Amino acid sequence: MAVPKRKTSKMKKRIRKAANRYEGVQATFCTNCGKPLMPHRACKACGIYKGKQVLTVSE
Repeated sequence: MAVPKRKTSKMKKRIRKAANRYEGVQATFCTNCGKPLMPHRACKACGIYKGKQVLTVSE
């Protein structure tokens, strides 16, 4: 039977368990139009990023 040579450190255990807690990227909402969007991206609906117009959107 295999026996570990060294004690597994607390950090190694926590890193291993942290992978199971990852829930993916959380969607945020546009402050101008309220539509959901990915973080750190300009809104596709209105073209605003951080309160500034960065894209021209044809409607």
